[in-house]
Amino acid sequence: MKRYITKNLAVIILFIGIIIISSCSYRESKPMDITTCKVVPPQKLLDYQQMEFVGFIHFTTNTFTGKEWGYGDEDPLVFNPTDLDVEQWVLTAKDAGIKELILTAKHHDGFCLWPSKYTDHSIKNSPYKNGEGDIVKEFTDACHEHGLKVGLYLSPWDRNRSDYGMPGYVTYYKNQLTELLSDYGEVNEIWFDGANGGNGYYGGANETRKIDSKTYYGWDEIFTLARNLQPNIKIFSDAGPDVHWIGNEHGFAGDPFWSTITCDSIIIGKSNPAYLNSGDPDGVNWVVGQCDVSIRPGWFYHSEEDSLVKSPDQLMEIYYKSVGRNAVMLLNLPPDKRGLIHENDIQALKHFRDILDSTFSSNLIKGASVNASNTRQNHIKFSSINVFDGNNDSYWATDDSVKTSNLVFELPNEKEFDLFVLQEPIKYGQRIYSFEIDVLDDSGNWKQVFNGSTIGYKRIVKIDPVKAKKLKLTILGANNTIALSNFELYRSPEMEQISDNYE
Repeated sequence: MKRYITKNLAVIILFIGIIIISSCSYRESKPMDITTCKVVPPQKLLDYQQMEFVGFIHFTTNTFTGKEWGYGDEDPLVFNPTDLDVEQWVLTAKDAGIKELILTAKHHDGFCLWPSKYTDHSIKNSPYKNGEGDIVKEFTDACHEHGLKVGLYLSPWDRNRSDYGMPGYVTYYKNQLTELLSDYGEVNEIWFDGANGGNGYYGGANETRKIDSKTYYGWDEIFTLARNLQPNIKIFSDAGPDVHWIGNEHGFAGDPFWSTITCDSIIIGKSNPAYLNSGDPDGVNWVVGQCDVSIRPGWFYHSEEDSLVKSPDQLMEIYYKSVGRNAVMLLNLPPDKRGLIHENDIQALKHFRDILDSTFSSNLIKGASVNASNTRQNHIKFSSINVFDGNNDSYWATDDSVKTSNLVFELPNEKEFDLFVLQEPIKYGQRIYSFEIDVLDDSGNWKQVFNGSTIGYKRIVKIDPVKAKKLKLTILGANNTIALSNFELYRSPEMEQISDNYE
């Protein structure tokens, strides 16, 4: 009996020991996640940046007067599109891959594309639909129907209003904002321009008025109003707080470009373009950079610019210097006097889309092997193979103590390529600030083909075409643990292959 108890006790002790050892082994094998940076994007800004390509619609009395900035004295009777088709705008944008359209509901001239009850300077006093029209409603309904997100532009400057520069105008502005964000369904973005103050009609005063850009509008209250009316809205201005101007109207983000800035240091309308064009590695706010540019020289339609529409190649360059530099591309498509996007603009846009699709249709890195100089805790969760899966939530990472590291890729056979796509797992923050890419030449030596700075959400590197079987990515500097979620390789198509379809 004693022997039986002793034997069973031994079995129990052994069983407990196995559990303890297994538990210890599990704890030892559980990976330690990378440290999150001090500033990270909320999910709504991750979602926003993943749109990559959004559109602008500039349309008002300027379309009919030939101006870029209306003076504010325009007779509403001049606004008379003959064949307006908002669905054409939306479908043109959608076919191009645009995910959101932003409409100039009111530009600096003060003319409103909706029948605002707070002013007579609006579509309700135009010939369009005998004063019964509402282009904002037509626009938002079409976007919602066809799956595009809605953005609205409400100029803070109003050259028509007699009370501009006085406290009463700010109340008027808030009333109009309330109309736009209450009556037209979900609005994804509200766009606040930095232009404010200067000469104008101002109800017949015909004078110059200046305001204190820092204090006049009370931006904090306006932002709060917008969020109360549309909790998921993204707010654009020089200072964000969600999306910020890139500092130019060419569509080019800087190099380097950080997604962080310090909003409190920026005055809307008096910002430093160079600061906005580079971002700030020490910034305390995550604000997506947006690169605005028009497909034509002007923002509004002018018939004399029909031959000056940007070429598909120019649009590709803008794409590489916006989306390809960790920002969002915002392309303006101005409707003409008919109320339609012009045929030349559509042709350029279609050609651009075809080039874009063809360029990124075949990822040459598929089938390659990869070796990392360091892998965090030698754990599969942080393996270098994660950069092949196209998932921004998985990534290769190094140990905390490692300040530089590399990935060596070997293709199944020699390939010709001229484009690299790199992405960081930015939900943990932006960290890489220096990297280089080398290829192994015929002599067995590494030859540098690119040296760069920031990566962020997406970095597209374009080089002269090169042939190689083996290439190396070296991360030279990061402000936190090195991490990379994606690495892709492409060859740009020959332009003749695309152009044949447009002769």
